[in-house]
Amino acid sequence: MLPITIRSPPSLDDFTPLEEYESRTPESFFDGKPVLHRHLTSVKAWIPKAHAQSLPIFTVNPSSLTPASAPAGASLQDDAAEEMVEQTVDIFVHSKNLTIFNPSAAVGVEIPYPAISIHAIKSAGTLASGSPLQAIWMQLALVDNGGSDEDETSIDLTVLPPVDADADADAVQALYDAISACSDLHPDPVDDEEDEDDDDDDDDRIIFDGDHEPMEGFTGVLRGNATGGLPPPFPGSSGWITAENLHEYFDSEGNWVGDGNDRDRDGQGEGVGGELGEGAGRVRGRDEANGADDDGQGVDSENKRPRVDDGAPS
Repeated sequence: MLPITIRSPPSLDDFTPLEEYESRTPESFFDGKPVLHRHLTSVKAWIPKAHAQSLPIFTVNPSSLTPASAPAGASLQDDAAEEMVEQTVDIFVHSKNLTIFNPSAAVGVEIPYPAISIHAIKSAGTLASGSPLQAIWMQLALVDNGGSDEDETSIDLTVLPPVDADADADAVQALYDAISACSDLHPDPVDDEEDEDDDDDDDDRIIFDGDHEPMEGFTGVLRGNATGGLPPPFPGSSGWITAENLHEYFDSEGNWVGDGNDRDRDGQGEGVGGELGEGAGRVRGRDEANGADDDGQGVDSENKRPRVDDGAPS
């Protein structure tokens, strides 16, 4: 996402203060003025000189660009000031976007929160008191709408609230918290490829054969039939077999007959789970179990392995 350039400074009347917003129930959560979480003036904004052309607040008047400087009585770290240029700006952190306006150049930018890929508190130097001089560092991922990640431009932007003995000592932390709260209101858009992957995950589930009506409000629970019978608990099964319904699946000799309520025209029980494989449910007789094959004929004694006695030879 690219920042939007503005030419007139925002007015505080354009926003609803956060305290006022939280003190009463709004008429609408979608309409109305943006909620202003934080407003600061005379803020130092630093950007690498190589990236100064990326934001209009640094490019309108290039001659006004000065090297990054420390507040009065403070000193900067060498890496903080190296190749950095500075402008003094006003910051409006509100629920719609992050607005930074340069009064001296009469130009500002509205930065969409999804364009702020990272923001953090960093140490930029040392105050006269010996305490660390802290600033907000942001990494902006600027890409034109519809552009690919390869067209993305990443720039670093650092903002330093004014250092004043009468100012709030937690000004940097408060600014960080405001940016975090507003960023949470604007989650990153879902990538099309990620959306397709989520759709593929929907196919990774059990599919039941036949027409079975699901129970409303329950996941994986199917409605039984009108007679009170149970649906198949798993594809290919024929329902739960209990002592109460055993006679519906086996005859008096223990042979499989299927579901007694679902027989074909020949009187053979097929069951709700479909036709069983060859030999399924058949009771083997003792002769067959002792060596008879499926045709009822015994095995030739010559093919039988001779028995060897464990005793010692005589």
